[in-house]
Amino acid sequence: MTDLSSPLLQRTELIKALYQAGRELSTTAVLFHSVVAEQVGLNVTEWKCLEYLELRGPLMAGELAELTGLTTGAITGVIDRLEQGGFVRRERDPHDRRKVIVQPTGEHKQGTIQVFETLMQRYGELFEAYNEQELAFILDYLTRSTAVMAAETARLRQEAKLAERSKLG
Repeated sequence: MTDLSSPLLQRTELIKALYQAGRELSTTAVLFHSVVAEQVGLNVTEWKCLEYLELRGPLMAGELAELTGLTTGAITGVIDRLEQGGFVRRERDPHDRRKVIVQPTGEHKQGTIQVFETLMQRYGELFEAYNEQELAFILDYLTRSTAVMAAETARLRQEAKLAERSKLG
C-alpha cells in the first residue's frame, strides 16, 4: 500500500496509485459479486442484471438489454433464468401489451441479507474515519467515476458495432 502521507509522493505518483487502487477495487468487487451470485444460484451476469433492476426499478426487457449490452436473445435467456428462480416476474406493459416489464421480486434478498449486512457494517466502520466533507468528496468521486466508466463502456460497444459492420461489408 502506498504511504499517502509522504510529502515525496508527487501528483503523478498519486494518480498512478489511484489507477492501481481503482483496478484492485474493481477486480475485488467482481470477485465478491461472483461469490454472492453463486450463493443464490446465479451467474455473475444474471446477478448484475438483477442488481440493475434493484437499482433502477422495473425495466422493459429491451432497456435491460441496452443497459447491459446483451443482445435481446441473451437478455431473454437471463430473464427466463431469473424468473425460473423466482427473482423476477414478467408483467405486460399496461400501455403497450407487446412490451414486457421485468419486475424484481426481492426473493434474492433472503439469500444475501447477511452478506450485505456485514458488508454495510464494515463500510460503516470505514466511513467513520471520514468527516462529512470528505464523505461528500468520496461520493462525488464515485459518482463521476461511474459516469466515466459508463461512457467508456458505451464507446467500446459502439466501436465493436462499427467493427462488426465493417466486417460484414
